[in-house]
Amino acid sequence: MKRRDFIAGATLLSLLSSNAWAARRKTTAKKKGAKAGHVSRKSSGSPARNAYRPVIEDPPEGTSASRLPPVKAIEPPDDWRGYEITTTVHLKQTPERARLWLPLPLNQDTLYQRTIGHQWSGNAEVSNMRRLPDGDLEVFTCEWKADSENEPRLVLTTQVMTADRHFDVARRSVAPERPDILRRNLQASGLIPNDGAAHQLGERIVGRIRDPLAQAKAIFDWVIDQAVYDPELPAGKGGDIRKQFETGRFGGRSLEINGLFVALCRAIGIPARCVHGLRLGPSRLFGKLGLTAADATHAQHCRAEFYIPGYGWIPVDASDVRRAATLEGLAERDPRLLSLRKILFGVWEMNWMAYNRGTELNLPGSSFRLPFFTLPRLELGESGDAKPFEYSISVRGLTGC
Repeated sequence: MKRRDFIAGATLLSLLSSNAWAARRKTTAKKKGAKAGHVSRKSSGSPARNAYRPVIEDPPEGTSASRLPPVKAIEPPDDWRGYEITTTVHLKQTPERARLWLPLPLNQDTLYQRTIGHQWSGNAEVSNMRRLPDGDLEVFTCEWKADSENEPRLVLTTQVMTADRHFDVARRSVAPERPDILRRNLQASGLIPNDGAAHQLGERIVGRIRDPLAQAKAIFDWVIDQAVYDPELPAGKGGDIRKQFETGRFGGRSLEINGLFVALCRAIGIPARCVHGLRLGPSRLFGKLGLTAADATHAQHCRAEFYIPGYGWIPVDASDVRRAATLEGLAERDPRLLSLRKILFGVWEMNWMAYNRGTELNLPGSSFRLPFFTLPRLELGESGDAKPFEYSISVRGLTGC
């Protein structure tokens, strides 16, 4: 999707905007600019771009964030697929108390994912599900007492339904996102920066582009062009985006590549977040973008979203473009790869499920703070340190859902 496509779209949307809305925009923009606590940062751009203004507070005039199309009711998808995910844990007998946490799917149903239910069995002393508001996080937690006569074991089965997710440029979301969620996804975290080198690079990438949607597309294209996919890195680990800016070497696996996109979006004032999850089935796009066997133990995959006022959260996956190019052996100008770049800006193929959108998380009952939660975690005793253990995750498709 080229910049002229966004310009043409913005021109069409301007015909659908009223003069009253435009007048109101000018008035509210002046009021917002005068509010106390408005954050500003210096950059190397022109004077007009030196002020850091989050798009949620001050959408640029005449762009997709200010020219809103008419509200249309969102219709639920018709094509849903069902999956059953089984996590099996078998621990060695230990003289210490053992605590286990497993990630569960998103705790709220969406237009692309629904949770049918959970079942579990085993010999844990205590087991329950806990829901945390931060990052839509839901976890399964259980404990085994010290000096248990039997080896700790657990089998957790989850059933979900998924439907492909598409961004429609002609549709405006009915309800805006909560301001506290948007501001949280503009902030830096321990692994994801939004200032310094990230801010300077983000400004350089977008240049004179004013439309937030086109800015995000420019960042998406830059990440694809510059990042290197490394299949040797372990799935579900890593994710240090700050190190990429410090070294000038961009890439890794999904956590690093989509995390880089999130950092650059936040750096120029566009709310963005990582969405952690698990591949569930084969892909209709490329074989390497799906799960070809029942074993999903190492199928963790991170995706990303960014927010534009009036349109809501827009799905992207720059990492899978790089993954396809590397593992499928595609040349950069291969028509199939060029098509994939267009598809994965605004589309999630839902042969994957989302666990959570959380970062810097405190698991219930644990003293250790996690940068993100994708992999099962085991702690023994009171140290709070994670211990290695054996587990497996298997997936099978459901019929008749």
